[in-house]
Order: sequence, then structure tokens, then C-alpha cells
Amino acid sequence: MTQYAKGKGGRHYAAEYRDNENKKLSYVPGLLFVGFIFVMAIWFIFNPKLDYSSSEKRYLQKFPETSFETVSSGKFGKDFETFFADHFPARNMWVGVNAYTALLEGNNGAKDIYNCKNGYLINKPIPDDSGIKKNIGAIVDFKNLDAVKNIPMSVVLAPSTGYVCNDVLPFIHNEYKDDQYLADASNTLAQNGISFVDLRETFKNAYRQGNQLYYKTDHHWTSRGAYTAYTELCKSLGTVPASESLFTIEQYSGFYGTTYSSSGFWLTEPDQIEVWNNKSNSAANLHVKIVEATETKESDSVFFYDHLKEDDKYPVFIDGNHAYTEITNSKAEKGTLLVIKDSFSHSMAPFLAETYKKVILVDMRYFKAENVSAVVQREKPEQLLVLYGIDNLANDTDLVWLQ
Repeated sequence: MTQYAKGKGGRHYAAEYRDNENKKLSYVPGLLFVGFIFVMAIWFIFNPKLDYSSSEKRYLQKFPETSFETVSSGKFGKDFETFFADHFPARNMWVGVNAYTALLEGNNGAKDIYNCKNGYLINKPIPDDSGIKKNIGAIVDFKNLDAVKNIPMSVVLAPSTGYVCNDVLPFIHNEYKDDQYLADASNTLAQNGISFVDLRETFKNAYRQGNQLYYKTDHHWTSRGAYTAYTELCKSLGTVPASESLFTIEQYSGFYGTTYSSSGFWLTEPDQIEVWNNKSNSAANLHVKIVEATETKESDSVFFYDHLKEDDKYPVFIDGNHAYTEITNSKAEKGTLLVIKDSFSHSMAPFLAETYKKVILVDMRYFKAENVSAVVQREKPEQLLVLYGIDNLANDTDLVWLQ
């Protein structure tokens, strides 16, 4: 009996011991979670707060202003959420994990960018053409101004990458309605005496022949695409484009553009960026003037090579986004061209400067000094050009101020 009691007590003790151990183990997940939160909090506090994300190519949220007004209005809380997300430890890794997880789950295009074949990252199509119609209307209104109505105007709209390069799109994708949108725009412009340079078939044919007309990691056309569009514009204007043989094509690797930086697909291979340089141009005949508010920058080249050392290399063309840029070339044959533009014009500007003695580029996002019609009256251009990418035109909110 004594041995049995001891045996029974031993089993009881063993069961109690196991229960105690199980209770201890039950605390482990909670302790690990608390430890993780503690470590991440310490990491967040002491992690250097960067001003700019080179991967995402954007400025990060600074610590929000603290005041009774910002706290009571909820602005502080909203801005702090953005600040916390922007500076979360190992943010780039988590952004990439999220992007590739969505891709594996079959949600290609989760960030409005398709991960496509052959290394292309392509913006999803615009949902409708309401923005295009609004801005085409603004262009028509501008053309009807007294200072403008007697000057010939052309409109060039770069088709979307997904429309031209449709063979690389994922099996499931939204429809690119460039045919409908560009046909409608062309009809409206024609009814108001404005020439529309239709690039659709030219671009599709050139792409089928193996030409890379758009960057794989960026929404812009390549220098090849810009030159193709330039030749079509010259044909429509009855002038001879500068021969491709004039240019030395310089290639620079390591270019990651806007679709890469917005997508989180960090494993994508970089693009090459090409500079088509007419080396016969020099300070003797070529001059560039860039005006931004009260500051003026001058150069004897349309290429700003220092940008090739930076994360964003696209500003190698005419130094990127500026309110007013003026290129003069005494060797060119035609007079003055005034371009109302977005950033697609930057890589075409060097070609335009081969044809026109003066090319004036106005960016409505930044040009606030005077009405564009005042520039027209002063400069007396022989030709007006509106040059946009179709996606940019659809989303632009500044052309309505064109007057």
C-alpha cells in the first residue's frame, strides 16, 4: 500500500510539474510579442530619420507639428501615422515583402502597377477619360484666345505603355482604352482647328520590330521612343527631322524609374538610359536657360550629366522639371516653338532643338509668373505644341489654368 501511495503521489507530482511547465510555455508567445514590440520601439526611436527615400524616390514625412489646433483637428494623428509608416525600421524590406506576397496571392497590380513579363513594371490603365476631356477642353479654350488663335497648334499624346507593349501584360489585366480615348481627343481637336499627331500605329509597329520605346521601370518613353515621336511630329508639320546618324548614343546603366519606386518589386533589374548626343553642338551655337521663380540657370548643353550619379537619372534631360526652359540653337532652320508640356517632353527637347532655333518649354505645374498667352505675345512662336503622356493628361489638374 505504501509503495502504491508513493507511486500515485509520483504520478500526481509529474502531472503537476507538466501543468506548471505548460503554463510557463503558454507565456512564451506573449513574451515574444511584447519583446518584439519593445525591440521595434527602441529601433524606431534610435533609427536615423531620413528625409528622402532613394528606393521610393520621394520625400518622407517629417515629425508633425504639435499644437492644440493640429491635435484637435486630427491632423497631428494623421501625419504621425504617415511619419511612423515612413520611418518604420526596415521599411524597404516590408514594402517588398508586401508587394511580392500580393503577387503570389494572385493580386498583380495591388499598387496599381503590373509586374509584367520581360522585366516591365507597367501602370494599370486609367479608369476613364473624364480628365482627358477636361484638359482637351482647356487646350481648345487656350487656342481660341485672341493672342493664340492664328498660330498653328499640334498636340502629341504618348500612348500608355500597357497599350503599346500589350504582349508583356499579365493574363488578367484591365483594358487599356487608348484607342477610344485618343480617337475622341483627336476628333475634338480637329473640330477646333488643332492638329493631333497620332502615334498609336507608329509606336505599335516600332515595338513589334524590337524597339524599346518605354522604360521597363519607369512610365516615360525612352530616347528611342522620344525620337520616334519627334519624327512623326516633323512629318505632320512638313519638315525633315534630324537624322539619327547625327547622334552618338551613350548608354548608362542602373536606372530605376517611377514604376519601380512605387511598386515595391525591388528584385527587378534596372534599365539603361540613353543620351542621344549631337556632339557637333557646342557653346558656339547652343544655349539653355532655365528659369525657376527668381533664379536662372544657364548651360551650353541640353544634358545635365551630374544627374546620372543620382538615384533619379531622368533629369539628365534638360535638368528635369522647371517652370520655364528656353533652348536656343543658331544652327537650326525653323523659328520658335512653344511647348506646353509634362515630363515626357524632356527627352524630346534635344531633338526639337535640332529643328527650331528657339524651343520654349512651359510646365503648367510650376509656371505662375504670367499667362502663357503673354509669352506667346512676346515670343511670337511660329508653332505651338502640347506634349503630354496620356496618363499624365488624365490626372493633370493645372492645365485648367492655361490662358
